[in-house]
Amino acid sequence: MRTLATSEHLDSLRLFWEEYARATPGIQPVYAVWTLGDGPALADELAAMVVDGSKRASAGLLRDFASQNEPLPRTGDHVILVDGQSTPRCVICITRVEVNLIRDVDERFVQKNGGGDGSIAWWLTANLRYFKRQGTRQGFAVDDRTEVVFVDFVVVWPMQPGVNG
Repeated sequence: MRTLATSEHLDSLRLFWEEYARATPGIQPVYAVWTLGDGPALADELAAMVVDGSKRASAGLLRDFASQNEPLPRTGDHVILVDGQSTPRCVICITRVEVNLIRDVDERFVQKNGGGDGSIAWWLTANLRYFKRQGTRQGFAVDDRTEVVFVDFVVVWPMQPGVNG
């Protein structure tokens, strides 16, 4: 999970949120903007999984929130998810947030996260590799005791029969 809000994309993000807000009376005008992955191709792949319903959870390093002076997501928060070109793809609503060691990931989370063969072993291998790439770029160590923010969510916009939830 990476927070993203560049001036170049603010208009499209604002218009996307306004469309959601018109369809959702009473929604508060507060949201975050996230992209998933560490590059445009992975961001596109993960955003597509969210939109098609095969991904309903994600994980990020706890240290990233502190280092970027960002609050942890909370249940009920709304997020505009963007793809690798910063195009808004959907609005998600956070349904669960848990901070734990990466090695303590459970099967429930892995299934909601989607991808791979659906096993805890696959998830740990893939996510340790992903977080270690970030550690190498930014000069910190990642191991199976690294603290991770596990986030569950539902897609709330656009509504797609049989996919949202």
